[in-house]
Amino acid sequence: MDYLKSALPSQIMSERGSNLVVINPGSANVRIGLASQDTPFNIPHCIARHTKQIPNFTVIDQMLNSMVTTTQLIEREKAYDFIAPLLKIPFLDEGPGNSFPRKMGRVDGHNPHIRKDLPLTWTNVYEEATNSSVSLETSSKDETGQFLDPKEGTHSKEPNASERKFKEFICGEEALRISPTEPYCFCHPIRRGHLNISQYYSMQQVLEDLHTIWDWILIEKLHIPHNERNMYSAVLVMPETFDNREIKEILSLVLQELRFGSAVVHQEGLAAVFGNGLSTACVVNIGAQVTSLICIEDGGALPSTGKTLPFGGEDISRAFLWTQRHYQTWSPVHSDVFAKPIDLLMLNQLKETYCEVKEGELDAVAVVHSFAEKVPAVSHKTRLSALNVPPMGLFYPTLLTPDVYPPPPRTWFHDYEDMLEDTWHIDFSRRSDMPDTFYPNVNGGLPMWESYPVFSTKPKKEEKVGLAEAITNCILSTGRIDIQRKLFCSIQLTGGVALTSGLVAAVEERVLHAIPPNEAIDTVEVLQSRTNPTFVSWKGGAILGVLDLGRDAWISREDWIHNGVHVGSNKKYKDSYYLQAQAMCYMNS
Repeated sequence: MDYLKSALPSQIMSERGSNLVVINPGSANVRIGLASQDTPFNIPHCIARHTKQIPNFTVIDQMLNSMVTTTQLIEREKAYDFIAPLLKIPFLDEGPGNSFPRKMGRVDGHNPHIRKDLPLTWTNVYEEATNSSVSLETSSKDETGQFLDPKEGTHSKEPNASERKFKEFICGEEALRISPTEPYCFCHPIRRGHLNISQYYSMQQVLEDLHTIWDWILIEKLHIPHNERNMYSAVLVMPETFDNREIKEILSLVLQELRFGSAVVHQEGLAAVFGNGLSTACVVNIGAQVTSLICIEDGGALPSTGKTLPFGGEDISRAFLWTQRHYQTWSPVHSDVFAKPIDLLMLNQLKETYCEVKEGELDAVAVVHSFAEKVPAVSHKTRLSALNVPPMGLFYPTLLTPDVYPPPPRTWFHDYEDMLEDTWHIDFSRRSDMPDTFYPNVNGGLPMWESYPVFSTKPKKEEKVGLAEAITNCILSTGRIDIQRKLFCSIQLTGGVALTSGLVAAVEERVLHAIPPNEAIDTVEVLQSRTNPTFVSWKGGAILGVLDLGRDAWISREDWIHNGVHVGSNKKYKDSYYLQAQAMCYMNS
């Protein structure tokens, strides 16, 4: 596989990738772009719909939140005190709140591409008066991070109340910045690496929201209208956490509703290896809400090595907030990551700018913003303390108490009747161009699934161990000393958290100490990423899409809708082991 060792010539990518749309969906963000582009659009994977039933902004996931228990709080405090001597900082009860003055660490923000101390403004939820059609987005800050003056935000050029009309829906970062007083219902279609199905959020509404978000991006960002969609092909770079039925629904969404001419599914871990020009690696993808690991050997995934850890970057952000509140250095405002997504957006930016892994006391002074109703953001100059503690939660996950987003009951993904029946009798609007069989019968199952066998899928491995132990177990599970030595020297970190300063050295040191002494391995190395770790899987999907042109793995729109992928056929997903294990048949088989 020598062709992996160097990137494809840009001319080939430009020529063959101009009609390939690469989609890499995640729990917090979705990365979408043409394969010919250098980087994709990285857009928050969320939507807010206007509702007349609820007077104020409502977060659907807020209904599923689990508050911190006393036991979890005690465990979190124990984790902090265990981490403290490792970082050579005071214990929890000896922190900045009780000992000052202190030496301030110089923290300028290790990543120059991260935004710092910039105010966020409320989204204008009204359509422009000059535009009679539904405005998809009127932004006081676009997705590239360019801010406008707050005075030009929500209250500027506001029409009369009788003339104002709410936007039907708002996607991306605009949805995160909607005021809590506005009548919108906010949803994340994907949560903790799975479709966000719950008794409050039915499957058909999850798919409808995914369709709306992706269609909005395709039109507004990539400028691909519906009538030209059939001339494009989609490359789906899917996380390892997804079950095959979930992937089947995504394929139906892409081919039938979004109207792509053809599509192919690739595994996120495998795509990451291709994106860095490698053939063998232990891929560690630290996402916003989950961390997934899998080993790749000579361009092929090793299924038995796959593992999932139930924490990610957003959990680090919440640990960051807990640490500041404990030291009583947080600004005197009510930051609510449950009800106000804009607060979590701010916390993520502060974490990305100031947190790093290093020894010694690490403090900084930053501008924190408070958000109250529709008034502009109020700035507070705040001292941030113990900034090196939150990222250590990756290695000691009891620090990352699951304040929000508990994993959904696994029965929704193993029992097809529970997942696919509308047992909660929630009525959502139907698309006129979709057949009635697409929607659930409130008194029974889905007719479209009657021809499906009951899949005996093997549950994904979800482990509650630290990152170092998970990497060690993942590699040692290969059972061969030659590949183990190679993989321990070929660890690849992907995802936005991989940009954390000092994380690479911390992973190398702790993985080396986690290897049992009876194993003949004495070297651990994390490979430097050749591209932004946030986009490396997307880039690999673009390369795989170009290399795979003409191969049998591609599925045409007509074949999927009319014939599907039948049991016994040769059309299987060669690069997705969880689909390769079982041939699929479609509703019309």
